[in-house]
Amino acid sequence: MTPTLVRNLRNADPSAPADTGTRARDWAEIQERMLAPLYEAVYDRLEVGAATRMLSLGCGSGLALLIAAARGAQVTGVDSDRERLALARARLLPDEGAEGAPAHRARLHESGLPPGAGADGAPYDLITVFEPIGCAAGDSEGLVPALEAALPLAARGATVVLTGWGPPERCATAPVLRVAARLTESARPPRPGGWRPTLRDDLEDVAARTGLRPDGSGRVSCPFGYADQESAVRGLLSTGLFDAAVRATDRSQVEKEVAEALHPYRRPDGTVWMPNVFRYLVCTT
Repeated sequence: MTPTLVRNLRNADPSAPADTGTRARDWAEIQERMLAPLYEAVYDRLEVGAATRMLSLGCGSGLALLIAAARGAQVTGVDSDRERLALARARLLPDEGAEGAPAHRARLHESGLPPGAGADGAPYDLITVFEPIGCAAGDSEGLVPALEAALPLAARGATVVLTGWGPPERCATAPVLRVAARLTESARPPRPGGWRPTLRDDLEDVAARTGLRPDGSGRVSCPFGYADQESAVRGLLSTGLFDAAVRATDRSQVEKEVAEALHPYRRPDGTVWMPNVFRYLVCTT
């Protein structure tokens, strides 16, 4: 599967701060599908299907869950973003609560963890973390305790998949992400949390800290393709990677400088195309 050039058709004041609902929709409609090749590559490698009981940490608006469910997997998603989770629920459980609605093989939780993969509390045999790390300093700190809480719900020998950004020289988006660090640091003294180059062992470090055993890895091409510059700016800002820059300056300034950073990736027809490589690490409990 390759990412689709996506156009955001809503009209909005570009200088106005985006509310959480708007940003969640931008993520679901523009940005999330850019990682679909990563989801597909992992599922192909692990042969995800009807026998799979999957728990997705940071499931967002549910595209990775939807793809797994289409393969027959029993899926559970957890995310702290209420707006994204509402979109996931609309995708996966459109008839939830309706009289005569069929039983679903998907469950979604805003906070806390479910007891197990099904009503019988069966353990999960696959845990995925599809929110890539290795972009901002300290971006794995919240992942470690989340994994530690989830691992007791997994079967012995279960598979855990961690994902991260590839090397900066293989990610055309890296120079655009540096805009966030520069704007943040120009407004205040540098502090942990700014953009940093991906380190080779980011994923292995998380695995070691949570007691997981690496059992293979892979790289996947995930180009970021947008129908126009406006869609590219909205999609990138929906990731949350520019939040600190927005707080340090203002949204209109961030949008302007991100648009300028995108100029090298604009094609003659106005579309934006940025080749990227993402990495995944397969581990066992």
